[in-house]
Amino acid sequence: MERALRHGRPGPYQVQAAIAACHATAPDAARTDWAQIAGLYAELAELVPSAVVRLNRAVAVGMAYGPQRGLALLEQVERSGDLAGHHLVPAVRADLLRRLGRRGEAAGAYRRALEFAGNDAERRYLWDRLAEVTGNSADQAK
Repeated sequence: MERALRHGRPGPYQVQAAIAACHATAPDAARTDWAQIAGLYAELAELVPSAVVRLNRAVAVGMAYGPQRGLALLEQVERSGDLAGHHLVPAVRADLLRRLGRRGEAAGAYRRALEFAGNDAERRYLWDRLAEVTGNSADQAK
């Protein structure tokens, strides 16, 4: 990776490796260099213009620069329709709304994510987050 970066021509795999390295070297989510990750995702989006990369960039921007900026990028992903029916889009929306204190809207987005969740682990996580924003236990949220 360092050799590719020295040549000034990192490809998508090198950028993905740099993103992974940022995550791997951070002691926890709060001390992750989200600004660097957001920048790397911007670069990756130029190399690989996919909806998943744009979604991940929205998450990183939301972590680095605040949930409102992340929501603005997420809305672009949603308008494209490329990830329609995928649970991660409403799940990301829910998290950003939760971080803004918009709990009612977050609850609705968590419910939409649950409609598309593909396995029990995803559903459990989403039920727990829904319970958090509604103030209910996960069983009551159901």
